[in-house]
Amino acid sequence: MNWPAVAARLAVALPRERLHPSVLAWAEAQPANARWAIALSGGADSVALLLLLWAHWTERRERLVALHFDHRLRGRASTGDARFCAGLCRALGVPLVNARWEDRPPLRAGTVVPEAAARSARIGFFTTELRRRRVAALFLGHHRDDVAETVLMRLARGSGTGGLAAPRPVHIHATPAAGRVHLRPLLTLDKSALVAALREAGASWREDASNTSGAHLRNRVRADLIPAWRVAAAEPGRDALAGLALSRDLLEEDDDALTAWAIRITRLDARGALALAPVRGVPRAVLRRVLHRWLSASPARTDLNRVGFNALLALVLSGREGRQSLGARHFALVRRGRLHCEITHTRSAPAR
Repeated sequence: MNWPAVAARLAVALPRERLHPSVLAWAEAQPANARWAIALSGGADSVALLLLLWAHWTERRERLVALHFDHRLRGRASTGDARFCAGLCRALGVPLVNARWEDRPPLRAGTVVPEAAARSARIGFFTTELRRRRVAALFLGHHRDDVAETVLMRLARGSGTGGLAAPRPVHIHATPAAGRVHLRPLLTLDKSALVAALREAGASWREDASNTSGAHLRNRVRADLIPAWRVAAAEPGRDALAGLALSRDLLEEDDDALTAWAIRITRLDARGALALAPVRGVPRAVLRRVLHRWLSASPARTDLNRVGFNALLALVLSGREGRQSLGARHFALVRRGRLHCEITHTRSAPAR
């Protein structure tokens, strides 16, 4: 296959202005020597992403690198994915870095490897390679269908605006895990539009048979919930996916505004204690973000569950002094107008 010609045809079908404007603005502001990485699975989404980046940013071609992670969950099909990605990258002159999930949990009949474990292994690979190659930005092939799946899944678990604003077109991480910036230029496009454009351009890609399995929630949402929802929401001139994507954009704006407010009123002293006077009377949504920032800066490295966090929120809102467990020998202590993180020590470890 003449992949450069395929890329050129795809770029005509999907011109640069069809990509997400936030990503375009980010790309235009980058220095000429910045390196870009692409998460390449071999599926239609990531193949389209690589082809479009290669075609629309010709000046960046020598600064691109593709990353492929083999989860070793589909036997020969996984090996075929890696071989396909190698051929595609070789034809475009893009370096490809491959890795395999060497410490994957053993596969047993009737068991399913958790999505979270597979994702953690993949992100770990991305983190290592991007740090080693000094690549700050990772491009991902998420599209509008992924927005719908993510929003519906997170609604089911009661997420707030921060969770419902995902996946973001430009996601700047507070820490450089897996690249400081994650970019999703295809969020303006439906999966059907991507596939149609790829076929018109003469491209091929790999199909992951596990995407049709009902073992994972995302697959069930994709196969059962979204088609029924689109039919139920169908009206002349209304595109349900486009409407949900717009809602995601608006939720991102709201979340960014609330977060900016929280940042302005968060006052931490040299020991990490939070001054409570600046947060008195602010909306609960803002206070929640202030407390999350305090927790992330505190020595309490525990995953406080929703019940525990709401108890901490209630303690601060009460205006009274008090103490509440944060887990793992850490306590939140409200005293003299400040919120402290207190550590209790075992008998074998003398108090400091």
